[in-house]
Amino acid sequence: MGLFKKNPFGHYLLLKKWLIRILGALTHRRYRGFNELVIEGSEIITKLPETNVLFVSNHQTYFADVVSMFHVFNASLSGRVDSIKNVGYLWQPKMNLYYVAAKETMQSGPLARIFAYAGAITVERTWRAAGQDINRQVKVSDITNIANALDDGWVITFPQGTTKPFKPIRKGTAHIIRKYKPVVVPIVIDGFRRSFDKKGLLIKKKGILQSFVIKEPLEIDYENDSIDKIVEQLEYAIEQHPSFLKVIPQKELEAEEALNKKREWEY
Repeated sequence: MGLFKKNPFGHYLLLKKWLIRILGALTHRRYRGFNELVIEGSEIITKLPETNVLFVSNHQTYFADVVSMFHVFNASLSGRVDSIKNVGYLWQPKMNLYYVAAKETMQSGPLARIFAYAGAITVERTWRAAGQDINRQVKVSDITNIANALDDGWVITFPQGTTKPFKPIRKGTAHIIRKYKPVVVPIVIDGFRRSFDKKGLLIKKKGILQSFVIKEPLEIDYENDSIDKIVEQLEYAIEQHPSFLKVIPQKELEAEEALNKKREWEY
């Protein structure tokens, strides 16, 4: 890697690499120590193409969700199966990994700006700003930036655009899927809302189950599927369709049992 080499967004790759290493080392115990991250399906990560992959996930905190994904993806690419044991996997992190985030959030302070340099594609929300409901047009430059990131590598997005559960999927994600035809990989997370504060910076409670499930890529007919059909497919894939409200208690019991089995095996 050249000393002054940059990515398509003008970020120095060497600086980005060291930010990921340092932030990864500082946050590792949040997922393996204070709390336990139970991972499922990480072998899927190793089968994906190098570029044009879009990860879609439900959202529970501003930062802890995406930080966990940096851990899981890099650990998987380093040969760890459903595990983030030994943070050495971040010594050579995946450099073309990006995530979509609200510009307002990523400009909220020095720490947020550091997180942004590590891979954020900032966009202006069209429905909310400064705590108020709004209605404005999508910026073409925001879509272009997401397209450039897909062309360069992998992109993480939270299509609900909020940490509140069971909110509607924003149609903008479906439009991007139809236009750029990425491999779409769903992720379902849980436990982050209970273990972290809303921003995902402070540990609210220890000993909480955090689950991280990576699913097989979606089968999408990019030419013929309607936007509404893709939206519905995303709702089911990330388990945010209203029908999932009925199965939450059972899923929590299953996840707790999985955590107990993991602890027995490791300790």
